[in-house]
Amino acid sequence: MLSLHTSPLVQPGAGDSGGMNVYVRELVAALAHAGVECTTYTRQWKRGLPREVLVEPNHRVVHVPAGPFDLPKEELESVVPSFTDFVLDDIGRRSPVDVVHANYWLSGISGHSVKHELGIPLVSTFHTLARVKAEGGDPEPERREHAEASVIGCSDAICVSCDEEEEQFRRLYGNPPGRVEIVAPGVEHAFFTPGDQRGARRALGIDAGPMILFVGRLQPLKGVDVAVRSLAALGRSDASLYVVGGSSGAEGDTYIDHVHRLVAELGLESRVHFVPPQPHHILSTYYRAADAVWVPSRSESFGLVALEAAACGVPVVAHAVGGLVSLVDHERTGFLVPDRDPEVFAKYTTALLDDPDRRRAMAAAAAERGRRYTWSFAAARLRRLYSDVTSRSLVNCS
Repeated sequence: MLSLHTSPLVQPGAGDSGGMNVYVRELVAALAHAGVECTTYTRQWKRGLPREVLVEPNHRVVHVPAGPFDLPKEELESVVPSFTDFVLDDIGRRSPVDVVHANYWLSGISGHSVKHELGIPLVSTFHTLARVKAEGGDPEPERREHAEASVIGCSDAICVSCDEEEEQFRRLYGNPPGRVEIVAPGVEHAFFTPGDQRGARRALGIDAGPMILFVGRLQPLKGVDVAVRSLAALGRSDASLYVVGGSSGAEGDTYIDHVHRLVAELGLESRVHFVPPQPHHILSTYYRAADAVWVPSRSESFGLVALEAAACGVPVVAHAVGGLVSLVDHERTGFLVPDRDPEVFAKYTTALLDDPDRRRAMAAAAAERGRRYTWSFAAARLRRLYSDVTSRSLVNCS
């Protein structure tokens, strides 16, 4: 498993760590529990990390020395060759490897080389794609689009999270030479399950009154500025917005400054609360404390926050885009908002706050929906996929 730019051992919600960290960590753990021996290679991101961490039986994380520790994400492409050389050398000292599974386009470049060097299948999960981000108003460098096209043309299988992501992929990239497989992420139900809202609020020291929650990295793509404007549009002096997450990307700090100015301009200083990234067992308490969770992202291949919220029995109000369309059943488990309109976010949230019976019914439906998603099921699908691609001829580069 290749996860070059972000480690599955890092706290999600900080820096470039997010849903992909959770995806790699939980999916590999489920594969390991199913008897698949897995090694995840990730770039060494700070000094003093052990070269190898045995997380649990069959689940190993290897820290790869590749470039300066503080290298910006935008410059990571330059260390892909040294990362790949290390991976190949390390694999050469272990038992034979059956499959290389790359996560994100940077890992895909490395996986492409590993496939050809070792003659093994390449499975790719992109998580985000340049053309998809461009449609949402977040254009990526042309070199990324070219790299992704090259990886797509050589992948023996490409994993997507839902029907909507598959449709979007085929519309933007056509039919690839390899197969496209839907492998929906799961949720850790030991943490993310319904619970008492009052108890959650007492544990967090949150006062009474409507509480709206935003969880995610603080960058333009995730749209916390839309959440702030939606709180203003809600027009309720007793409502508060809790923002859980940290700065991310080259624009992160500048964007946070912009959001703080926006909060001040709208007179919301006492009602918008910024909380640093939280461990999962604490994050679930924030979900349970909320009346609604807002997900105003410009684009989402899946939307793990929406799934975690649903599993905790909290209605989600989300931008109608990507995988969020598959996770939120409009008017049953939450609401889908076209065009990220703050007025519409506010309107739907008001409908929840003004009708407690409706909110409880939607919360129960959301929890039921969330129970369908498990990491063990995702691992089972992936294990079958690995078996299939290792029994077929490799895709030739196109």
